[in-house]
Amino acid sequence: MGIRFLTGSTPLEKLLEECKISFTKDMMAKMTSPSNMMDSLTDSMKERTGKTLEEWVLAVQASGIDPMDQKAVRNWLKTEHSVLQNSQWAIADAAARAAGWVRPSVEGYIDSQYQGEKAALRPIFDSLREIIEGMGEDVSAEGRGGYTPFLRKRQFAAVQASTRTRIDLGLRFKEAPQSELLSTKSLPGQSTHKISLTSLEEITDEVRGLIRLAYEQNG
Repeated sequence: MGIRFLTGSTPLEKLLEECKISFTKDMMAKMTSPSNMMDSLTDSMKERTGKTLEEWVLAVQASGIDPMDQKAVRNWLKTEHSVLQNSQWAIADAAARAAGWVRPSVEGYIDSQYQGEKAALRPIFDSLREIIEGMGEDVSAEGRGGYTPFLRKRQFAAVQASTRTRIDLGLRFKEAPQSELLSTKSLPGQSTHKISLTSLEEITDEVRGLIRLAYEQNG
């Protein structure tokens, strides 16, 4: 079966953003990939919800809800069973996969973000990606539905096509520098600041320097 993209935020995107609320720093440090985070949620599912993940998948299948409609599944889990948010996303992801949904590759996620009216932003993304990944061999990109995070030991940059004419470059700083380019509103991923870009010409040496600083502060 071919890849099927679901609209809105993906389960793993939400897990990575929300699960940090309930996990300790030591646990988060061990969760170096989306699959590791999903494994951790699966292992503790019965303790937190009263059912195993497999039992919840069977419950979704018996409910009559389309398991491919992950938003509907999450709403059902919340309203009918008072399942908390982290577990909602894990169960909805598992139910969709059991029904045949295939999680896209990193490149598949990226391609989906720069289609249609946002296709013109792809050269800006590609240029930022080249700069970010050029910071060092320890940089990796991960797949998300709404943005692309870049990690070293932890996420230090995130690129999001926020509108059809603007890309937001999120950066994570332990100690933020003074720069008129930086904003703290509507941040992508785990960023503490962002830079809004509308053209390749706006990717200046100052932008490159701020990327370098975020990389160095998150090693």
